[in-house]
Amino acid sequence: MSELLLNDVTIRSVSVSDMNNNVYLVTERASGKQLIIDAADNMPAIQELIDSAASDGPAPQIVGIATTHEHWDHVRALSEAVTTYKVPTYAGNEDVAGIGKESGVEISDGLKHGDQILIGEVQLEAIHLRGHTPGSIAYALRDASGVQVIFSGDSLFPGGVGNTWKDPERFESLINDVSERIFERFPDETHVLPGHGGSTTVGNERPHLDEWRQRGW
Repeated sequence: MSELLLNDVTIRSVSVSDMNNNVYLVTERASGKQLIIDAADNMPAIQELIDSAASDGPAPQIVGIATTHEHWDHVRALSEAVTTYKVPTYAGNEDVAGIGKESGVEISDGLKHGDQILIGEVQLEAIHLRGHTPGSIAYALRDASGVQVIFSGDSLFPGGVGNTWKDPERFESLINDVSERIFERFPDETHVLPGHGGSTTVGNERPHLDEWRQRGW
């Protein structure tokens, strides 16, 4: 498990499954309200993550579950999580049907680019990044400290954008969205927390955008 302590929120994560999927828990420190991002697999491990945040706010309470995209490895524990925590669920509009097929969960709140999720007084902005899947959503928050965090799903990793299966149109769509909607908007210090593996920053990845475009992945 890992932890990022900010003024407004505490962000905890755990890696689950043999695909090293990251499950994130965002807790508003003032109220204890919490959002799960990607209930990927292994509900007991997710419950341990939630239990580890018992002191992150005065009255910890799950108030929502957000999914970054429709792929099966990111939703294997979604049905069990929704059964355990009867709260609103969020995902990109274009991936809602796919998530339903993969998990059996009917997403309650479909998101478009620019929509907001509230965790108490903390806002997460939905950033639509088209290419890895049609409805992939990154979730961005700005802490009162000035620190910004992007939960990028499988659309942005250390070293490149997400898999577009050698489809030139999908790659062009994703690299353009990542360039315009992340790199042109967010400062170098912004934390990028992806759907698998380790984290990075916008500043670490920005110098490599042209290289990614040239190689086509």
